[in-house]
Amino acid sequence: MSSTLLEFDNVTVKYGDFTAVSDVTMSFFEGSIIGLIGTNGAGKTSLMNAAMGLTPISSGKVSIAGEDVTKVPVEKKLDYGMCLVPQGGHCFNRMSVQDNLLVGGISTKAKSPKEARSARADSLEKVYDLFPILKEKADVPAGSLSGGQRQMVAIGRALMSNPKIILFDELSLGLAPVVVKDIYATIRKINETERTTIILIEQDTNRVLSMTDYAYIMLKGRVALEGDSDSLDPEEVKKAYFGI
Repeated sequence: MSSTLLEFDNVTVKYGDFTAVSDVTMSFFEGSIIGLIGTNGAGKTSLMNAAMGLTPISSGKVSIAGEDVTKVPVEKKLDYGMCLVPQGGHCFNRMSVQDNLLVGGISTKAKSPKEARSARADSLEKVYDLFPILKEKADVPAGSLSGGQRQMVAIGRALMSNPKIILFDELSLGLAPVVVKDIYATIRKINETERTTIILIEQDTNRVLSMTDYAYIMLKGRVALEGDSDSLDPEEVKKAYFGI
């Protein structure tokens, strides 16, 4: 049985007097694909931003491999093997595709500049193997890419640090279904070949349940339903999703 890699223990996130996430407890197992599903305002993104250190946690604890990382700043989260691919496939528009990718290869773990260069080169080749179109456009400004290609850059940049956990926030937002299908297939390949733990934060219930091993449905900052994705009752999922 896989061990718990990421864990939320009674996590609460507040923005002033507004509670975005309320007393949430979740476990994410090593090598699994987990869905975090809910409507806008359900608390999904707030929870993941809190895990990354982008949003302060009001109470509770976040652990990676049993170590408390609640107060670890976002710039150090990479050293714990966790990274976030935010909504919209953010890129540095004036930088080339390759330079965008290399930004993700910066690490404090390398023992020497030579070791760092070698690690970046190896990671870059892995990214180009997954997304050959990015190799073709390596010298092209990222701002000229299509939406799907920009999302590939964002994913590739995350992979440059050889993460143990990748959080994908609304990966399919604004993309054509055929592009989403291809990107999801690539994510599954990453999970299968690298044993990377994948967390998919999405609104599309059917897509996520067909892709994941386990799923949490959030409503108004709380976990409304959870379970193995292939055993969750569609009617119960609908009720939990909409709060009916």
